[in-house]
Amino acid sequence: MRARDTARLSAVRLLLAAVKQREVDERKELADAEVVSVIEKMIKQRRESIAQFEKAARNDLADAEKFELGVLSAYLPQQMGDAEISQAIDAAVAEAKPAGIKDMGKVMAALKPRLAGKADMGKVSNLVKSKLSG
Repeated sequence: MRARDTARLSAVRLLLAAVKQREVDERKELADAEVVSVIEKMIKQRRESIAQFEKAARNDLADAEKFELGVLSAYLPQQMGDAEISQAIDAAVAEAKPAGIKDMGKVMAALKPRLAGKADMGKVSNLVKSKLSG
């Protein structure tokens, strides 16, 4: 507020409003993992908006969404690297012993608690799918 960075302040206020809304809806104070899931949901919304704005050639709106995406990403835990994600996928595949692509849900169920907030689950899903189909 004191730095008069209104764009950043607006993004933080949106985040706080989303957290507060979920607390009111669920009638409880959110744990850290639940706050991270709210942030991830907002980041997913921003990514989808960016894709739509760029498709419509609205670069001004896409730039604003990219800025908000950067602000929101700063509140997530440190993201895992590709090697760490690959190791986690290998461990989950070894545990779940999937019979093929149809058992992808078992592998994802094992990965979700381990990687939530630390990796883009869409990217993880694509990696699991390629591993199980290949």
